[in-house]
Amino acid sequence: MNPNTQKSGKRSLKPGNMLNPVPVLMISCGSTIDEYNILTVAWCGTVCSNPPMCYISLRPERHSYPIIKKNMEFVINLVSNDLTERTDWCGVRSGKNYNKFIETNLTPLRGKVVKAPLIYESPVNLECVVKQIIPLGTHDMFLAEVVAVHADERLFDKKTGEMHLERANLVCYSNGHYYDLGKIIGKFGYSVQKRK
Repeated sequence: MNPNTQKSGKRSLKPGNMLNPVPVLMISCGSTIDEYNILTVAWCGTVCSNPPMCYISLRPERHSYPIIKKNMEFVINLVSNDLTERTDWCGVRSGKNYNKFIETNLTPLRGKVVKAPLIYESPVNLECVVKQIIPLGTHDMFLAEVVAVHADERLFDKKTGEMHLERANLVCYSNGHYYDLGKIIGKFGYSVQKRK
């Protein structure tokens, strides 16, 4: 099938970050209590399964940038619906001026591997060790290995032990707004699954 160049209905835009929606995350960092900070990040993603790896991209002027660069570790804290307002607050306030754990009434929790704190109220926490920092332009990418994962007991089925991430009521970010993820519309492979 040849692409149809005659059809209208598409508007050309200048190149930009239109890959949406994206996760909205709280990143916690710092190796000591007086250094602890929380920043909100949307430039993030998964890059490898084995070893499990992900990335966050930060502007060098962010307060947390030198903290993460010095310690080479951070924690990704997934954001549930009830954490959205506090997540937004952490995104518009600087750790230079505020102790974000105190101001947002969030609880730092000791991790298993890294010194950076987990956020107790977050439904899922990923401890990450930075493997490489890649300068890209306005942002630098922190490529990291996930070295430990923690999940709230409420996410697990009491009988089967199966994890139900949909119970976390996670949110995403798109074009300046936060959204609930919504209802399930299919599962991986459902398009080719044999009908009963």
